[in-house]
Amino acid sequence: MNYYININRQFGSLGRPIAQKLAEILGIEYYDRDIVEAVAKQTNLHVSKVDDHDEQTISRFARMAQPLGSDSVDMQDKLFTTQQKIIRDFAKKGSAIFVGRCADLILRDKNCLNVYIYAPKEQRYLNCVNSLGMNPSEARKMIEKVDKARNRYWLRYAKHLPSDLEYCHLMIDSSLFGINGTAQMLATVVKDRFQEIEES
Repeated sequence: MNYYININRQFGSLGRPIAQKLAEILGIEYYDRDIVEAVAKQTNLHVSKVDDHDEQTISRFARMAQPLGSDSVDMQDKLFTTQQKIIRDFAKKGSAIFVGRCADLILRDKNCLNVYIYAPKEQRYLNCVNSLGMNPSEARKMIEKVDKARNRYWLRYAKHLPSDLEYCHLMIDSSLFGINGTAQMLATVVKDRFQEIEES
């Protein structure tokens, strides 16, 4: 039986590398940039154009503060509708991890574990500077801007925040365990959870 882990995260909490490591441990697919590329192909837009609308694009971080882009609402909604279909199509291929993009909403009728990764602001600042190579002054500004942008994105399409306890199964502070430790802990939870489903 297929299962899905939806990873939502604060900016600078290292949610993306944790998701990549978790996929490696579990031996399942990891979807992130693949979604952007598929949206670009289906809408005949260049990847960079889709990035302008994507909730987690990293064009040197600045565009992350405009997750829905600056074009018309109709275009934003069209891209989101395309994204929904692509995520569902990817899910049909087998168990997978999805990073962001309201996958928790889109796959809510599936066997999912919705995870929210966070960290203290100072640790996120250090991650931005040391892991992402950001300018120190830029890092502090982007932590605020990107978190707000992601929240707006979720409120627009999911009608709830990514950290809302009503829709989140597990929250974890990545600063306590690092990338590998957090991924290992999540892998243990995932194996226990979905082994139970398979046996029931």
